[in-house]
Amino acid sequence: MDTSDGVERMFVGLPSPISGPAGAGGHPCQGLLHRRRGSAPKVAIIATHYNVDFSEHYLAPLLAERGIAFLGWNTRYRGDEIHFLLDHAVVEIGVGVRYLREQLGVEKVILLGNSGGASLMSCYQSQAVEPNIEPVAGMRPARGLDDLQPADGYISLAAHPGRPDCLTSRLDASLLDEFDPTVTDPDLDLWNPENGPPYTEEFLARYREAQLARNGRITDWAEAELSRLRKAGVSDRVFAVSRSWADPRMIDPSIEPSDRRPNWSIGGDPQRANSSVWGLGVASTLRTWLSMWSMRTSQCRAEPHLARVTVPSYVLHATGDPGVYRSDADRIFAAIASADKEYAEISANHYLNDAPDTRDEGADLIAEWVAKKFGDLS
Repeated sequence: MDTSDGVERMFVGLPSPISGPAGAGGHPCQGLLHRRRGSAPKVAIIATHYNVDFSEHYLAPLLAERGIAFLGWNTRYRGDEIHFLLDHAVVEIGVGVRYLREQLGVEKVILLGNSGGASLMSCYQSQAVEPNIEPVAGMRPARGLDDLQPADGYISLAAHPGRPDCLTSRLDASLLDEFDPTVTDPDLDLWNPENGPPYTEEFLARYREAQLARNGRITDWAEAELSRLRKAGVSDRVFAVSRSWADPRMIDPSIEPSDRRPNWSIGGDPQRANSSVWGLGVASTLRTWLSMWSMRTSQCRAEPHLARVTVPSYVLHATGDPGVYRSDADRIFAAIASADKEYAEISANHYLNDAPDTRDEGADLIAEWVAKKFGDLS
C-alpha cells in the first residue's frame, strides 16, 4: 500500500461470476483503489474501459485527494479487446460496483466513462436498471448479467458515443478490399488533393455513406463466416481491419472547428497512422466484431443505453481533443434521460495533459459537481 502522497493505493483482485483465477493465479477482475489516507469515503467513482488499463487512471489520485475514492477497474479484457464480449464485461464491472458498496462501505457509487468507457459504463447502468443486453448469436448470456447493482451517478469525460460509431467515423472509406490495404478508390481518398482539403459537403456526404457501407460489408462477411465456421465445427476466427485513421475532421479543421491541433489524431499524423497496423479494431474475432464494432449488431453504442440513465449526470468535454468532437459530447448529453444533468468544457486535449494544471482543473470540476450532488466529501 503506497501512501507517499497522502493517497492510499490498494490492489483489488476478485473472481468473476463467469470464471475464477487463471492458472497462474491472477483474478479476472483487477484494479487499484485510491482513497485519501485514513479516510472512510462516502462516495466512490469507478472507471473502466473496453481495453485500456484504468487501474492507474490519471484522475485517480487527484480525486482521492479531494475526498472521492476512485477504483480504477479492469475486466478480463484489459489489453485483450480482440476477445471482447459486452455481456461478460458488464458482469465484471458489476463485481467492482459491488465491492465498493459491500466491502468498502461507500454510500454512493458514480460511474466514470472516460473516452470509450463512456458507452461501456452507460451499457452497465442500462443493464442494471432494465436488462436488455443480448449475447452474440449462438452464445448463452453471461452468468450474473441480471444481477447488477445500479450506480448513483454518471460522468462522461472526453468521450465519444460508442465503439462502433468511433471506429466507423475513422474507417478509410476508400478501401475496396478488406484483404488488401493497397486497393483503394481515389475518388474517396482523403489524401488525394483533387478531393481536398477543404472537403466539399458533397464529398463528405459520399464519404460518410461509404464508411457506413464498409462497416456493413464487414458485418455481412462476419455473420456469413461465423455461420460457415459453425457448420465445420469451428467456433470463431481472427481477422484484421486495415486503414482506420481516416476521419476527415482529423485533416480539415474547418469541419467542427475546435481548439484541436490541425492534421493530427490521437495516433499522431493521420496519414501515417492510417497506413500502420495500430488503431481501433485492427484485430478482431468474428464474435467480437459483432459484439463491439458493428453498427448493425453491436450494443456498445451509448445512445440507446443513455436513454435508461436517469441518475444525476455530468458531461465534461475537452475542447482540444483531437479525436472526440463537440458533436460527440452533444450526442451524449442529449441522449442522457436524466433531468438532472450538466454540461461543462475544459480547454484540454484528450488526456488533459497539455498543461501542468489541466488535470487538477478537471479534478476540481468533477469534485465540485460530486459535492453538489452527493454532499460533503470530507
